Amino acid sequence: MATHKGSEGLIKIGTDAIAEVKSYSLEESSDTVETTKMGDAARTHLASLASFSGSVDCFWDETDTNGQVALAVGSTVTLLWYPEGSTSGDTYYSGSVIVTGKTITGSFDGMVEASISVMGTGAITAATV
Repeated sequence: MATHKGSEGLIKIGTDAIAEVKSYSLEESSDTVETTKMGDAARTHLASLASFSGSVDCFWDETDTNGQVALAVGSTVTLLWYPEGSTSGDTYYSGSVIVTGKTITGSFDGMVEASISVMGTGAITAATV
């Protein structure tokens, strides 16, 4: 079984890497519909509509025009998650997302950071580099 360090990861908008990424998340889920009928002894369900969402946490960089700046709230972009990097044979996930939120935080003893939330629109696909 292969394992990977988080530092191998990479997040891109199209072909442009997002600068200063500290962490990310990608969540896939599926709705279900109940198919239980009278006389059944247990509830039954079928998978229904799939969806995905995610986030990118980074050190804020206002000069990253093709990355962080392009992730303006309300914009739609193609986001690519590379959990193990972008070397030949590595798996990545790709999908169109709407940027649903951006929070910029800072403290007197820390760095200015940005947290960006996204919601998928359409299907997410897995492929290899």
